[in-house]
Amino acid sequence: MKKLEAQHPGAETELHYGTPFQLLVATILSAQTTDERVNQVTPDLFARYPDAAVLACAQIQDVERLVHPTGFYVQKARSLVGMASRIVERHGGVVPTGISALVQLPGVGRKTANVVLGHALGVPGLAVDRHVLRVTNRIGLADSEDPEVVEQQLCAALPKDEWTVASDTLILHGRRVCKPQPLCDRCSARPDCKFYKSGAALLARTRPAAPRPRLGKAAKKAAAKRTGARPSTATKPRRQVRPPSRRGR
Repeated sequence: MKKLEAQHPGAETELHYGTPFQLLVATILSAQTTDERVNQVTPDLFARYPDAAVLACAQIQDVERLVHPTGFYVQKARSLVGMASRIVERHGGVVPTGISALVQLPGVGRKTANVVLGHALGVPGLAVDRHVLRVTNRIGLADSEDPEVVEQQLCAALPKDEWTVASDTLILHGRRVCKPQPLCDRCSARPDCKFYKSGAALLARTRPAAPRPRLGKAAKKAAAKRTGARPSTATKPRRQVRPPSRRGR
């Protein structure tokens, strides 16, 4: 971790926020999209709904329009309004400072809760996302594909006051260096990495990416139903048929 922290000095969440509530909103929106995209959406969202009391009274359709660019906007809008309503009803409009209370909010899992605890509430938290899973299992810092198990393993190995910066460092390393096709020549932890020593890194870099399967109409509708996203209503343009030639008649 010392080597990785030296490679990514000052690691911090890349989400923009001013209050714990705003970070909670931004982190919910960050699912399945980039922090950059979230940061493009949140200024207008925060200007209209600056706190839980205001967002709790919002029309879901209005929130959907604002968060649409982040994807899965139907489910995200419902989660945001539901989360704000729960905070108003049970916590007096203030974001709770315990992980057990946070994960009871709509749209909030342990990763989101730990982000808010560690960055906005001053409570040690180690968020585990797909980047942390990939990096820690490759290097050998953890041994599980279960985010909660990896969180427990890392928290047991690190002092509490290092949990948040460790999470931020691992996330940045996964985004910048230890990608699905890793850039091992840029990695400061390469001498200690089990993945690199095993030779698997070379295979990962040379293996072509698997093509994305094409979904039919039924599969697209089923996927949309599972995620809460609205399927596209765009239709394939009809082929224009030219009238038969009159030549030779």
